Amino acid sequence: MEKNQPENPDLLEKTNEDAPKLPAHDAVPDAVAVESDVKSADKLEDDKDQEEKEKEKENETEKKEELEEKDESKDEPVLHCDLHTILEDVDQFLLTSHGSRDREEDSAVEIPKFIDKFMDLVDAKIEQYENTESNAKEREYRVPEDESSFLEAVNRISKLKSAIHKMKLEDEKNPLINRIGSTQQRAFSCLEEEFRFFLEESRNGDSDPEPDRCDDADSAQLLFPGYSGEIVSYLNKIANQMIAGGFESECCQVYIVARRNIFEDALQKFGFEKYSIDDIQKMSWESMEREIAIWIKTIKHCATVLFSGERDLAESVFSAYPPISASLFSNLTRGIVIQLLNFSEGVAMTKRSAEKLFKMLDMYEALRDLVPKMENLFPEESANELKTESTTARTRLGEAAICIFCDLENSIKADTGRTPVPGGAVHPLTRYTMNYLKYACEYRNTLEQIFKDHAKIERADSTNRPHFEGEQPPTYNHPSNDNQSPFSTELTKVMELLDSNLEAKSKLYRDVALSSIFMMNNGRYILQKIKGSAEIHELVGDAWYRKRSSELRQYHKNYQRETWGRLLGCLNHEGLMVHGKVIKPVLKEKFKGFNALFEEIHKTQSTWVISDEQLQSELRVSISAVMIPAYRSFLARFSQYLDPGRQTEKYIKLQPEDIETYIDDLFDGNASSMARKR
Repeated sequence: MEKNQPENPDLLEKTNEDAPKLPAHDAVPDAVAVESDVKSADKLEDDKDQEEKEKEKENETEKKEELEEKDESKDEPVLHCDLHTILEDVDQFLLTSHGSRDREEDSAVEIPKFIDKFMDLVDAKIEQYENTESNAKEREYRVPEDESSFLEAVNRISKLKSAIHKMKLEDEKNPLINRIGSTQQRAFSCLEEEFRFFLEESRNGDSDPEPDRCDDADSAQLLFPGYSGEIVSYLNKIANQMIAGGFESECCQVYIVARRNIFEDALQKFGFEKYSIDDIQKMSWESMEREIAIWIKTIKHCATVLFSGERDLAESVFSAYPPISASLFSNLTRGIVIQLLNFSEGVAMTKRSAEKLFKMLDMYEALRDLVPKMENLFPEESANELKTESTTARTRLGEAAICIFCDLENSIKADTGRTPVPGGAVHPLTRYTMNYLKYACEYRNTLEQIFKDHAKIERADSTNRPHFEGEQPPTYNHPSNDNQSPFSTELTKVMELLDSNLEAKSKLYRDVALSSIFMMNNGRYILQKIKGSAEIHELVGDAWYRKRSSELRQYHKNYQRETWGRLLGCLNHEGLMVHGKVIKPVLKEKFKGFNALFEEIHKTQSTWVISDEQLQSELRVSISAVMIPAYRSFLARFSQYLDPGRQTEKYIKLQPEDIETYIDDLFDGNASSMARKR
């Protein structure tokens, strides 16, 4: 029976598998089935034995590995559970790995187990940071001293990553390398957020001085930018770690965004807003005037407080990297400077009007005086750019100021009104022009500088520009004084134009005497303004002043001749006596004519105006000095030839004292009647 069975059981199984299936009623006998069950049981037992052998082999392998690990651990330090203390072990490993200069030896370097523990601790710290980031209260009460070990750990991760990249490690160490890279990325993300948080949230509450305190630069400097020394030191440590770890771009980006926002908040406290040139063009003068005042305060504060504080902060946070601190400071402040200069250029481009001159001069002076202070804060290249741009902006303001000032000439020429001023009073053009010049001369040094700079440009242009036949190149030299400054020349030109205009207006009066009063009034007003302004007096010169004073005296003489000369003619002796005898009818006509003319003069000239009290008094005194003695003498000599009584009363209506009283009524601007007074 055994001889009939195949020697190979598998072959038997295969044969059975390949055999055609028999129907159920053709099944093999029971003996064959029993034999098949026995064979299957034997196979299961063999498989079980095989599994037990493999399990024993695995146990032996694990025991062997444990023994090897124990042997290896004899040479390794005991793992610490504290991040601060395990750093010493990491430092020792880094020292050992860097000590190997032979690249072939790197293959022999093994990564100690405490590196994994170190990574676990760092990961745990990162998770703590990430949880804290979502809890504002915890972040608020965290202090920089608590984070020193984490910063040290981030430093070691960067060094560890660099060191391992230089080693020849087996492929099975790739997971560790990837883990170090991932942990480093997470760690620096935490530092980036930490950097942003302490830049934005850890400033003192009163870190930005208010506008009304900006003049106190020393106290303001202490307040801005408003970080404690402890915070600045911590920011410095974070910046150092981020830059050393290859995250310079992220560090700088966070810094520039945070500080720009804070800087713009500081400017907003002054009310300074960003305006496009189009916005400025559309502003009303009242709004622009307010904005200019804010602009001047802002640029002053930037030059004396904000920019210097910002530079000090950048130099402190990035103390180990001067080029980076200089670049960050320049980039941050350049945007602010451009905003300030754009505003000034926008103002310079607005429609010209006389009232804008003085605000433009204020802006010109601010740029002239404050930009040099800012230049000292910037690196040389940035300082040169700032100087060029600010000079351009200042030049445009200067050109606009010159155009506005020179428009004063056109205003005087254009004032051709045909209606004379009532009473010969000071003309509004005279008041406007002299007050304008007086105020302008308070900016004398600035205007001198602007006109000199403009004269240089004019000379350069005229040299390069061909002139037509008969055309004279522009010049600012006055013919009478080659040393006269361009501004002084322009001022004198304005004064001469005003004088010519007033001369023309004086001819609008039909009464020649009133014309003289008009010229006296305006001339006196001009001289008084010049006398009250040392700047104008110095600019026009003593010779010009003496000439105008002489002209004023001549107008006075003209008035005396036209008015009181006629009245004195009534008192002359011509035709009054024939062969030594007084002709009474002629005498009566003399008195009658005198009375009528004096009353007419009194009635007319009481409505005339002399607002200058000194000139008014001088005129009255000079009139009295001429008229009263002449009348008293005439009366004393010829009154006796009139019959006493009704004849005397009819022809001698005035006594010398009356004349003096009536003269004092003149030039008050009020209609006065001698009849009412009598």
